[in-house]
Amino acid sequence: MKREPATSRFKYTKEERSWIMQDWGNSAYSIMITTAVFPLFFKAVASSGGLSDATSTAYWGYANSIATLIVSLLAPILGALADYKNQRMSMFTFFTLSGIVATLAFSFAPAGSWLYLFIFYVISAIGFSGANIFYDGSLIDVTTNSRMDRVSSAGFGWGYIGSSIPFVIFIAFQLTGVLPVSQTTLIKMGFVLTAVWWFVFTIPYWKNVEQKSFIEREPHLIKNSFLRLWSTLRGIKEYRQAFLFLIAYFFYIDGVGTIFKMATAVGSDIGLSANDLIVVMLIVQFVAFPFSILYGVLAKRFGAKNMIFVGIITYTFICIYALQLESLQTFIILALLVGTAQGGVQSLSRSLFGQLIPKERANEFFGFYNIFGKFAAVVGPLLVGIIAQVTGNSLDGVFALIILFVIGGVLLIFVKIPHEKEVE
Repeated sequence: MKREPATSRFKYTKEERSWIMQDWGNSAYSIMITTAVFPLFFKAVASSGGLSDATSTAYWGYANSIATLIVSLLAPILGALADYKNQRMSMFTFFTLSGIVATLAFSFAPAGSWLYLFIFYVISAIGFSGANIFYDGSLIDVTTNSRMDRVSSAGFGWGYIGSSIPFVIFIAFQLTGVLPVSQTTLIKMGFVLTAVWWFVFTIPYWKNVEQKSFIEREPHLIKNSFLRLWSTLRGIKEYRQAFLFLIAYFFYIDGVGTIFKMATAVGSDIGLSANDLIVVMLIVQFVAFPFSILYGVLAKRFGAKNMIFVGIITYTFICIYALQLESLQTFIILALLVGTAQGGVQSLSRSLFGQLIPKERANEFFGFYNIFGKFAAVVGPLLVGIIAQVTGNSLDGVFALIILFVIGGVLLIFVKIPHEKEVE
């Protein structure tokens, strides 16, 4: 089915803009809750509640593992259910509001109640990741195949800026001390800001994005959703290109995610301070914005698959350059390189997968996409940890990630991309 295109290849339709703004809104959760502020707050509360540093770190790891496991196991069935007519938006709304309400609940945490934070963090993480299954699946309904790369890239690009604004506001208040409140109160205000930001910028998505590709409703939705999943797995040869891509994606996205997650630990190992690492984090965010957009534009000319190869080559060089890390200057250079490729690889992987799957079953297939992305977060950190422990140098562990990029790149060569002509 052909949809109404944008008036210009350099402008976005109302649906495309609304879809992009959802990334702008929910990405605030990624940096404020997942990465920067909440982990430190959780450890501080756990410490005041009598837990040791090692124990609180372990519980933080358990919380992330529980949320990841739940979403990963539920993703295919949730996606299969969302493929039925009028199902996707209600499921998206349930998970989004669960994440927003749980994030807001952080601001009411009793002193020393780490268990309260543990429970609501798991709920918020499930809400955030669960909603993204349906958000990713809706990409095929807001644009055409020929514009999908650029729209997906714009989502990631603007998401980097959207995630940075609440964080910068929080840091500005923290550093200046202009508000006459305690540090704990300021942090809780940051959680409120994150929840409100997420909610407000999801409103355009609720208003303007519709489910156009779907399967007609039938009795016994859950039972039939499981049957469709089983049919998909049994007929894997029919979707050979999509599943071959997922295997390639599993390897190279593991390398991408590992470098991002391990960057703080590696920076600390070479002697960088917490403030240095915050600055570097912001550098990655702001550099990733224009380069994510650029990847989408270049994909129009050279193809998404070729641009993913550019990103993989960039990350391979990053692994080699990591051996030279010894100062803030060299770490900033590494951060700049990561920023040039991170958003582009992620966004084009999403849009390329969207072009390989049956549109009426997009949510089901993006459920599988979510599984491969989530479980890809296992091999890379394990590889870094083992190599670093054996050699006594974490930089050797980063270098070893080349293996993942090479395997992913080689597998990607064999993925055949359909060329479907559409009206611009």
